[in-house]
Amino acid sequence: MSKLNEKKFKTKGAIIPFLRKLFTYSMKYPKWVWGFTICVLLVAVVEAIFPIVWMKLLDNVIIPAVSQYKDAYAQGLKPELDLNGLWNFSLIFFAMGMVIAAAVYGFIGFAGKIQENVMYEIRQELFIKLQELSFSFYDKSAVGWLLSRISSDTVKVTELISWGLIEVVWGIGMLVFCVIIMFAYNWQLALIVTTAVPVLTVVSIKIRMLILQYSREARRYNSEITAAFNEHINGIEVNKSMVQEERVSREFQGLSEKMRHSSYKSAYYSAIFMPLVIFIGSVAATVVIYFGGNMAVALPPTITVGTLAAFFGYATVMFEPVLDISRFYAQAQGSLSAGERIFSLLDTKPVIYNSNGAKDFNKIKGDIEFEDITFHYEEGKKVIENMNLKIYAGESIALVGETGGGKSTIINLICRFYEPTGGVLKIDGLDYKDMTMHSLRSQLGVVLQTPHLFSGTVKENIIYGRANATEDEITEALRQVGAEDFIHRLDEEVGEGGENLSMGEKQLVSFARAVLADPRIFIMDEATSSVDTITEANIQRGILGIMEGRTSIIIAHRLSTIKHCDRILVISKGRIMEDGSHYDLMRRKGMYYNLYTRQLREQREKEMLAT
Repeated sequence: MSKLNEKKFKTKGAIIPFLRKLFTYSMKYPKWVWGFTICVLLVAVVEAIFPIVWMKLLDNVIIPAVSQYKDAYAQGLKPELDLNGLWNFSLIFFAMGMVIAAAVYGFIGFAGKIQENVMYEIRQELFIKLQELSFSFYDKSAVGWLLSRISSDTVKVTELISWGLIEVVWGIGMLVFCVIIMFAYNWQLALIVTTAVPVLTVVSIKIRMLILQYSREARRYNSEITAAFNEHINGIEVNKSMVQEERVSREFQGLSEKMRHSSYKSAYYSAIFMPLVIFIGSVAATVVIYFGGNMAVALPPTITVGTLAAFFGYATVMFEPVLDISRFYAQAQGSLSAGERIFSLLDTKPVIYNSNGAKDFNKIKGDIEFEDITFHYEEGKKVIENMNLKIYAGESIALVGETGGGKSTIINLICRFYEPTGGVLKIDGLDYKDMTMHSLRSQLGVVLQTPHLFSGTVKENIIYGRANATEDEITEALRQVGAEDFIHRLDEEVGEGGENLSMGEKQLVSFARAVLADPRIFIMDEATSSVDTITEANIQRGILGIMEGRTSIIIAHRLSTIKHCDRILVISKGRIMEDGSHYDLMRRKGMYYNLYTRQLREQREKEMLAT
């Protein structure tokens, strides 16, 4: 699978397990959850009582007063106005409004706290998980869709258990309270009103899989768009130099079109809920008016006018909680795909991990041994096969050969970024799978071809792996790598990714960082290919001191820089073709001789052309 292609979730998602997993986070704050629930239910119960209060007002105040006034006018008398009942009910309505206002204030505060804290926890877990996962995971994962996990996906999911939860708790509470009250007053009219609920439920179940399908597609395309955007903006120079702007724009347009189609379909099927609920609620209200009206005007009447008004009110407001529940359901369907993406990442297990009972390395001497090592990145495509290699403590080893021959793979295996798929790799005679990764990597110093600096100062980057280093130690590390210029620039900001420094300066800082860690095994993967010849000469003088007393492994682009190494290994197609010192291999006139003389000849030709 391409790194830009998001994983497809084809299984039918279950809302309940997803919500249960999500609510385990919110239940870490039980006081807030209970406060939230009580406030929302308080709003629901007060609003459910409103039609009953209205019924009491009509039956006990308005209608008796109207009848009294009518009789008085019929007798030619001027009725006396009694406003006590109106004042009492006015106070009741005002008090209910104040209770609702206070409860709304409460649940908004609790919902905000729950969302922010759950979002914080999920993002922390995601970041920690990304630090734990093995290199092989990043071979298949684009930075763009990993960013969408920790940004938009977490927002979408946490909104469900805060603002979305308000709707479902209020909706369920409102339905339950209204149904109880209605059946307590008149079961026939209550049955008419509540018939709308199962009808809507059946319809919503039929379209839930459509919402889930298109929501998943939309989220997947969103991740691929983010990944493509990140890749092509970072590679804008290549696109322009290779005249590929139109092609990549068409590809991006294709992704955007797929995203637009999926998002539209998801929104369309989600929107079906609203007209369905309103229509069914309107039908219920119509039926209530007809049958309830007959009951109210019958002789003798079986219900009061206030009861008819209350049930009409329930028929018109019952669609609101159903609508909120259905909206939550649609939101949950949309969030399910984001939740799947988050929890699938959190459930991903590192391929490389410490075994049970793993022990720590003591101070590493530096012996490295490959015993019949075989390795592949993809099944069936071996990069290294049955390699046997012994590197003794304190030796300096250079790896040379064709691109893709396996040089960097050897480095990755030694660092345990990957593990052999066959054979045993030993450090100081111990199978490194039986030892902890931290105790190994803390004694490695690695300088890569493309250096990475973190935002901050030069000093902060140099002491990244050894925060307690003294000023003298920092200065000495800079001197060793020929970077004395930075001694007075330690407080200089390097910018994001080291953008304020040149490539050569970034490499010098990364060299100093590795040296300061005082590694037992020092590794350089074409580390001087990005610097000019003068800087490289300064680094080479420092490297001789760095390598003294340490096992050193160097992958070099310029073969003239590795002549001083104890041994040079020529790697081709995952095999060691030649092994010896520079002078031994030159005398053999084999692969190394051909590589060295060809590079030397090309260098002389460039010098002649330059003059």
